[in-house]
Amino acid sequence: MEDSNGAEIKAPPPVQRRPPRPRGGGFTPEGFVAALRRRLSSGAAVAARASFAADSGDESGPPEPSSSHSRRDSSGDTSSAGGPGDFTAFSFRAAAPVHRKAKESPLSSDAIFKQSHAGLFNLCIVVLVAVNGRLIIENLMKYGLLIRAGFWFNSTSLRDWPLLMCCLSLPAFPLGAFSVEQLAFRNVITDAVATCLHIILTTAEIVYPVLVILMCDSAVVSGFLLMFIACIVWLKLVSFAHTNHDIRQLTISGKKVDNAPSTDDMDSLQAPTLGSLVYFMMAPTLCYQPSYPRTENVRKGWLIRQIILYLIFTGIQGFIIEQYINPIVVNSQHPLKGGLLNAIETVLRLSLPNVYLWLCMFYCFFHLWLNILAEILRFGDREFYKDWWNAKTIDEYWRKWNMPVHKWIVRHIYFPCMRSGISKEVAVFVSFFVSAVLHELVVAVPCRILKFWAFLGIMLQIPLITLTSCLKNKFRDTMAGNMIFWFFFCIYGQPMCVLLYYHDVMNRIGKTE
Repeated sequence: MEDSNGAEIKAPPPVQRRPPRPRGGGFTPEGFVAALRRRLSSGAAVAARASFAADSGDESGPPEPSSSHSRRDSSGDTSSAGGPGDFTAFSFRAAAPVHRKAKESPLSSDAIFKQSHAGLFNLCIVVLVAVNGRLIIENLMKYGLLIRAGFWFNSTSLRDWPLLMCCLSLPAFPLGAFSVEQLAFRNVITDAVATCLHIILTTAEIVYPVLVILMCDSAVVSGFLLMFIACIVWLKLVSFAHTNHDIRQLTISGKKVDNAPSTDDMDSLQAPTLGSLVYFMMAPTLCYQPSYPRTENVRKGWLIRQIILYLIFTGIQGFIIEQYINPIVVNSQHPLKGGLLNAIETVLRLSLPNVYLWLCMFYCFFHLWLNILAEILRFGDREFYKDWWNAKTIDEYWRKWNMPVHKWIVRHIYFPCMRSGISKEVAVFVSFFVSAVLHELVVAVPCRILKFWAFLGIMLQIPLITLTSCLKNKFRDTMAGNMIFWFFFCIYGQPMCVLLYYHDVMNRIGKTE
């Protein structure tokens, strides 16, 4: 065929149409066998054979088909009927052994830590959500919504104004400590006189709020906040006095040390200034030093997000206390006076909301609040906590849970005791003793009772440290100590302390009325 220009036009190739599929009685076994062989030679069959070989213990299995095996000839069949394109290999025969080597069950002690448990972890999350959802619904059906608008502040809160005045007057003690240091660095007073004046100031700073709380009919929460702030100021005053005393010994007295300090360390050995004192009293740290690492700027967007989260988690804490903890505690009996089973049931019922409250408190204070302060003040060192939730011993927990207090105790109690020739065991005992006294002050003074529950709770950590350390040494790479930590802190210890202090406070109020 030619076009108008005389060029030859090639005819289009003929269209190859698939022959119609036979219907009814047109079924042929030969066509079915050919289709089955094509399906067996596909990737799905290869994956099935590999899975069967792995499950049967034959890790070598039949060889993977090469490209030559998967090619089809002109007739559409595979190149070899007995090759790996079908299930005629020996590995798929009944005579092939299924059990080829010794294997452990997945949950046996030798194999349980060699595999992933993500599915079980997801199951725990689902069960946790379901169980807690049921408890929330049950609580709402039984008590209704208990949170009130006047939970945080009401008309009776105005009677706590003496505590507010006491809190606002606490900065007078750091100013007094600063005056003492100025006189000491100018050699107006001796180092011994400066130490005596610091002892008087720190003692007065902790006694003053105690007297105010005991003399005023204030709420327990208000007294707790005042004692908490007073203890923080006391720790800062001790660090301020101790650090400047050591600086005077190194700079003025020329006291020798074993390892020579670096140039940067020597530059930081300076007399305190009013600016350094004010920054230290506001900074999220308990250890004084003339200068701190600083960040370059304040991230305003990040800061606003943290403040919003802080307000949300503060509200969640109030909701947990009012909606869940208060009804359980009010309707309970004294754990040491009722029946044993009743006490165990109450402690276990209180343990769940107590765990949530404790975790919210940790996140709200140690992460959100301290980071908010650090961001505003551009404070650089923000290691306020470590991975205490993975602690395998009680000792490891106390070294990771509250880093500001841990650094303070190590710097101002533990190391001075060790330098004085005191044994390590006695130094640990002294450290826990100071911590126990402060915990007792924070709790017992606002409650106006002296039962030493908080003191004993801290001192009993010493035998628990020994117990968990022995378990760690005996059962290496296990989490037995971590389980003991979670049990004594969240399941038994804190709920028991809450019940003890609540009923003792209620008994005191009942006797006064």
